[in-house]
Amino acid sequence: MINKNSPIPIYYQLEEHIRDLIEKGELRPGDSLPAEREYAETYRISRMTVRQALTKLVNDGYLYRLQGKGTFVAERKIEKALQGLTSFTQDMKARGLVPGSQLLHFERVPATDVIAKQLAIQEKRPVYEIKRIRLADKVPMALETTYISADLIKGLTEKIANQSLYAYMEEQLNLRIDHASQVIESSIATQNEADYLEIKSGAPVMRIQRNTYLQDETPVEFAKSVFRADRYKFVVQIKR
Repeated sequence: MINKNSPIPIYYQLEEHIRDLIEKGELRPGDSLPAEREYAETYRISRMTVRQALTKLVNDGYLYRLQGKGTFVAERKIEKALQGLTSFTQDMKARGLVPGSQLLHFERVPATDVIAKQLAIQEKRPVYEIKRIRLADKVPMALETTYISADLIKGLTEKIANQSLYAYMEEQLNLRIDHASQVIESSIATQNEADYLEIKSGAPVMRIQRNTYLQDETPVEFAKSVFRADRYKFVVQIKR
C-alpha cells in the first residue's frame, strides 16, 4: 500500500488509504484506528509521517481524537448545496435520510421592530414564532427559530408547524416560494443550544439567517438556525 519509491508523499499515501477504507465502509463511524506506533511499525515509516496523515483526516472531518483514548472514525457530514432553495425536509430525503422535527415552541406573538422589518410588515402585527429541532435519522442537526406573518400564512397550527412549512405554503396555500438570501457565520454553541443539539457547550456551530421571498418579492419567512458544524457542511459550486 505504501510505495516509498513513488513521488507521492508517504503521508498522503497513508491518508488516501485510510480515507478509502472509510468511504468504502470498511471503517465505520465510531471505529477505533490503530495507534500511531502500530501504523509506523506496519509500514516502516516514521510516527511523524503517520501523525501528519491522521491530522489531515481529522481536519477534513473523517476522524476525531479523544485524549487518552485514541483516534476514531467520525460521523460523515451532511452536504448542503447552496445553489438551490430547498427545505430541510427535501435536503434530508435527497440524501436518503429520514427528516424529522421536534417542536419546542409555537406561538402567535406581536412582531417586534426587528421582526417587522425583516417581514416588511407593521410593528406589532401578528407573527408565528416557531422553534424546532431539525432531525436526520433522529439525530439533532439544527436548532431553528422561524418567524412568519400570520396575515400572510393563514391556518397555521402546531401540527403543520412540526412538518415542512414550505410544503404547506406551496401545496395548501398555492404560494410560490421564489428565492432567499442567507448569511452564514461560524460561532460556538451556548449551553442552551448545546443541550438541544446534544453537543458540548462551546462546540463549533454555524449560524444561518435566511430571508425567504415569494415571486413578487413579498417576504414570507425570517429564520435563524444553529447547525452542528460536526455533522453539516455547505458546498458551493463556483463557475468562472
